[in-house]
Amino acid sequence: MTQRCVLGIETSCDDTAAAVVRGGREVLSSVVASQTELHRRWGGVVPEAACRAHLASILPVVEEALERAGGLALGDLAAIAVTTRPGLVGALLVGVATARALAQSLGLPLVGVHHLEAHVVACQLASPALEPPFVCMVVSGGHTEIYRYGGLGRMEVLGRTRDDAAGEAFDKAAAMLGLPYPGGPSIAKAAERGDPKAVRFPRALLQPRASLEMSFSGLKTALLYRLKGVGSRREGFGPAADLAPQEVADLAASYQEAIVDVLVEKLRRAARHTGLRDVAVGGGVACNVRLRERLAAMAEQEGLRLHLAPPAWCTDNAAMVAALGWRNLEAGLEVGYEQAVCASGVGSRCA
Repeated sequence: MTQRCVLGIETSCDDTAAAVVRGGREVLSSVVASQTELHRRWGGVVPEAACRAHLASILPVVEEALERAGGLALGDLAAIAVTTRPGLVGALLVGVATARALAQSLGLPLVGVHHLEAHVVACQLASPALEPPFVCMVVSGGHTEIYRYGGLGRMEVLGRTRDDAAGEAFDKAAAMLGLPYPGGPSIAKAAERGDPKAVRFPRALLQPRASLEMSFSGLKTALLYRLKGVGSRREGFGPAADLAPQEVADLAASYQEAIVDVLVEKLRRAARHTGLRDVAVGGGVACNVRLRERLAAMAEQEGLRLHLAPPAWCTDNAAMVAALGWRNLEAGLEVGYEQAVCASGVGSRCA
């Protein structure tokens, strides 16, 4: 049975992760070394610092993943899978170089994995009955996209953000409101005490005939103007320190509701557009409790089958990488020691 085990390695951004998955479905271990505390001082991910942290963490994380998987040795594995795109190029190189060295030294196949497709597969890990084709939204700090997923490597983009990703919009709002990084969890926590109807923030591209594209930059600007006032000469972000706690909570709740409204409505329209009844949502923002509540209500109203990745598999992890790696290995896709890295996502060409 160990010959069906794949070691996954994920270093696309600021989490160093390794996991062992058997047969593409059974997660034997999943280990993540977070860099949140490291980057909190800057209020966002600093690529150079992230790369250095990956270098320090990668081998201990791999060793821990093997130990948690029942004390497996590297020689017991069927293959090693690693994220090759999209992401921070330097961070990706740390993972790919490590995976290549291990695979070549042991004569194991090396399988390249697309990070966004891995988020789709995370939904299948949580819902074994979920089979293509289905609609999937991946919503995170760097990506907000809706796909028609037709199986391995077949990701048709139905709509995506034209500017900020939803997670990025949360991070920027948290900075304006004086809330700690990462912004998504901070906004969600503050919003628990707030009124989502206190401020009517804009919802872009929700006209009846609008496409499945999204935009969050106008929402971010609306919050900035709310805090500073149009034409203000104050430097930096708004005067969040002058706000009462309830004002911060109301702004957070209203801002969160605006993002959730757009995401839920776009997924609803995508399901109607494709006629597919299975819809899935993954990525770090899919941890948001309000979003999950609203998605469940929408799915019930529309008669859809909703598949949500559990929170541990929404944020960056290597279980989804190993699972997709096994499937790619079986199909003969993305296998070889010369795995190129690429910052771009679906539809991009990488050397």
